[in-house]
Amino acid sequence: MKKTERPYVWAVDMLRRANLRPTCQRMGLVKLLFGSGNRHICAEELYKEAKKKGLNLSLATVYNALNQFKESGLLREILTGSDKAFFDTNLTPHFHVFFERDGRVEDVPDGQITVRLSDELRNNAAVKSIDIVVRV
Repeated sequence: MKKTERPYVWAVDMLRRANLRPTCQRMGLVKLLFGSGNRHICAEELYKEAKKKGLNLSLATVYNALNQFKESGLLREILTGSDKAFFDTNLTPHFHVFFERDGRVEDVPDGQITVRLSDELRNNAAVKSIDIVVRV
């Protein structure tokens, strides 16, 4: 069997590029997070999904892995002001809407929010990113 024919070799590669050891728990979480497109998720939701898939891990392991993935640049944390931390697999610059009633985060469609920085701010600071969360 060729190396490229192994299932989920992409997950191993992703973890190795992020300088993270591809443990069984991390592999399972990477498959859930990145296996079917971009998504927004909190640790509790990911933990429930992992348990349904038969992964043997704790909620603390999920929290630790999400924070490791964030620190290594695989995920972006979304600060909603709620009691839950949300994570986004889409690392491209974009904004979010947080639905307070059901605790859901979605991307704001391109062009729906325009940000203009003052000349003073642009000239005096190196802006790394702009995070906007619209709470509804």
